Amino acid sequence: MRKFLLSAAFAAAALTAAAQSPKYIFYYIGDGMGMGPVMAAETYNREVLDNDQHLTMLQFPVVGWCTTYSASSTVTDSAAAGTALSAGTKTKNGMLGMGPDTTAVYSIATDLQKMGYGIGVATSVAPDDATPGAFYAHVPNRSMFYDIDTQMASTGYQFMAGAGLRGIKDKNGNYNDVLDKFAAQNVQIVYGPKGIDEINSDKVLLLNPVGTNDNDISYTIDSISGVLTLPKIAGACLKQLEKTSPDRFFMMIEGGNIDHALHANDGGAAVKEIINFNQALEVAFDFYRQHPDETLIVVTADHDTGGMALNGNGIEKIDYQRVSKEVFSDYCRSILRSRMVYTWADMKQYLTENFGFYTRVKISENNDKRLREMFDKTFEMRNSADQKTLYANFNEFSVLVFRIFNEAAGFAFTTSSHTGNPVPVFAIGVGAEKFRGYNNNKDIPMLILDTVKGK
Repeated sequence: MRKFLLSAAFAAAALTAAAQSPKYIFYYIGDGMGMGPVMAAETYNREVLDNDQHLTMLQFPVVGWCTTYSASSTVTDSAAAGTALSAGTKTKNGMLGMGPDTTAVYSIATDLQKMGYGIGVATSVAPDDATPGAFYAHVPNRSMFYDIDTQMASTGYQFMAGAGLRGIKDKNGNYNDVLDKFAAQNVQIVYGPKGIDEINSDKVLLLNPVGTNDNDISYTIDSISGVLTLPKIAGACLKQLEKTSPDRFFMMIEGGNIDHALHANDGGAAVKEIINFNQALEVAFDFYRQHPDETLIVVTADHDTGGMALNGNGIEKIDYQRVSKEVFSDYCRSILRSRMVYTWADMKQYLTENFGFYTRVKISENNDKRLREMFDKTFEMRNSADQKTLYANFNEFSVLVFRIFNEAAGFAFTTSSHTGNPVPVFAIGVGAEKFRGYNNNKDIPMLILDTVKGK
């Protein structure tokens, strides 16, 4: 009965809000977050966390689908998908904030800024990565980090956040003038969770602590202390916009690490990233509860990654996974680099402590033999090849470990790349009904603008 009343209340709020224009817009993008990963996270939420409430996005009254193809391929990349989701324009893979003819196209963040909205753009990966970059940059190649960073500096947005800037050094590793450009625009740069309390400017860039990875803020499953988390970033963004633009604002929050985990075919890390994304979404949902007649929340994904599906039981086993595939692969590389004496018994102990192998996760005689043979090939004969994915390379031993672990947890993947599958759309609040049904990704930002304009 409680769930029925909750759904009825949401539906009534959506109908009441339909005739108004939203003052507060939250746009959440789960990078790579196809329906397979969403349902894996929902299964974990229900069966392991024992939560009687669905994931927040699954509680929204409006549900739809979204196509993701680009102007150059049935399988998009994040740059083309980000451009579609930000500016309503299909473009070629690799191009950012430009049409296929390299003409600059402008995001709804730019349009809303001209209409007096405060703007926040934040992510759990680099702020100059494809999806956040699509909300302010115009480059023919998503890897032009210097150009993307200099354009970021001049946005005038009240809040931006992510792991690190990848365009601040030249080819020789020397600092260029990017940081000076931020300073010239009076953008305060702060670092890490402690930096959030230091914010005292109308324009701020929040980055992970100095010395950490520039590509992402770290995986939730790795539990690294002293780094940013997506919920903290979302909370800081909302606080900044409430201070600088209390009458109206737009927030784009990207869960970029979801995509990184799915490229790695790391099912456990992907599920934990979606749970983390859901916690960040709670920041917006709590605000919505206080302003139901003035707020719009839209949740979607730029594309599906990995073709992930649940094909068996065992999802509770991901709580025995203590490290991501990237961290485990780095651990293996450190052993190889050190030339230390490292035995199969040492590795078995590590696998037991960090994956539950041989205790909570049963290892068949055949899989034990495969692991031992691959261990010898990788660490004794040093004759293993790397699996290359978009964001990381993994040695053969780590690939085998995660293949066995995924099978035990009930995860299956069709690829380590993107797919052409449609992605889900969830919405609640003012104008949410516009997003119901089968959408094209380029229509999502236009529907948001139509809602603002009262169309």
